[in-house]
Amino acid sequence: MIEDFDVSSDWHVAAPYDFLRGLRRDRPVFRSEHLGAYVLTRYADVRAAYGDPRRFSSKGSLTISRSLTARTREKLGEHGSFLSSFVANVDPPDHTRLRRSVSRAFTPRAVAAMEGTFRRLNEDLLDRLVARGEADFVSEIGHEPSIKLTARFIGVPESDEAFVQAHVKDWFQLFLSPQPPERQLELADSFLTYLDYVDRLVATRAKDPKDDFASLMTSLIGEELSHREVVELISTILLGGNDTVPNQLGNTVLRLLREDAWPVRPELVANAAEECMRIDGASLGSFRYAITDISLHGVEIPKGSLVLLSTDSAAHDESVFPDPERFLIERPNAAEHMVFGYGIHFCVGAALGRLQLRTALDVLGRRLPNLRLVPGRPIAYRRSLVGRGLTSLPVQW
Repeated sequence: MIEDFDVSSDWHVAAPYDFLRGLRRDRPVFRSEHLGAYVLTRYADVRAAYGDPRRFSSKGSLTISRSLTARTREKLGEHGSFLSSFVANVDPPDHTRLRRSVSRAFTPRAVAAMEGTFRRLNEDLLDRLVARGEADFVSEIGHEPSIKLTARFIGVPESDEAFVQAHVKDWFQLFLSPQPPERQLELADSFLTYLDYVDRLVATRAKDPKDDFASLMTSLIGEELSHREVVELISTILLGGNDTVPNQLGNTVLRLLREDAWPVRPELVANAAEECMRIDGASLGSFRYAITDISLHGVEIPKGSLVLLSTDSAAHDESVFPDPERFLIERPNAAEHMVFGYGIHFCVGAALGRLQLRTALDVLGRRLPNLRLVPGRPIAYRRSLVGRGLTSLPVQW
């Protein structure tokens, strides 16, 4: 019987649902020694905590760097608190100001305008790959279109896309995945190189603005935003496009293939994407800090404690999603998952993420209707505190 979370084990990301079901039933507020946090597992409690920034603070919640050694912290210096001013990592009134600035770039019209570009990026990739008959979905299909779309949106030159992808992967590992001491130092070097790159991009756009996100945010420095805030905003949106969205697409394709639901009929694509996010979310939850002593289900959460809002568990809560382990492509309330958060911290890029999933499923389903898993190849997930993503997914068609 599993007694606690274990980031180093395969089941932690791949198949935590028996464990989470037991927590929801018997210990809905669970003190995890392994995570060093209290864990909320029921849908109603997770949603209520998201909506209560006066008791559950976001300030510093993304900077989960407690596993970093003293040498790594020393190397990082002031950047050990990276994301300290990112929009998802602060409370009002800073949050209100930051979100208002970022939202200027994510208007419905701006997001809709990206659909054609993303569709072409997927078509172009498949034009090069279809004749091969096989590929690793993770490394060769799932990531490239999202990386290119995000790069164009931000203003990263095409020649720098591979550099950004490699370094984004490194900083994710450094801050959000347990690493041995020597590897931490290597990742810290990579992270500092990456920060320097984004810093230079901001400086370049300040002198020579273009029609991109970096220029729009840079134009607000001194009025609404600080230089550091702009660097962190750009860095984190690059993470979403280079990592989170492609991971969700990989999880989604694997689920659809396993459920013999490929290709998805066009009229079902939108709901299929929601059901796949619910059942195999790329985000496992969000951390918060208790601002005051909190009593919940007979458990006292002391002021200052770290709290994990387990959206992964919430998405499998039987009281909201009947028969939650069953994939139902037409599940009527599939979109009530909280993969994108909830309340004031609902992901500002959610509409773009959903658009990318729908568009990719549409193009892939039409171009690769016979897509299937390569028989006998193991399915492995990367290890992470807060994310679900495959290390590879061999497919053929």
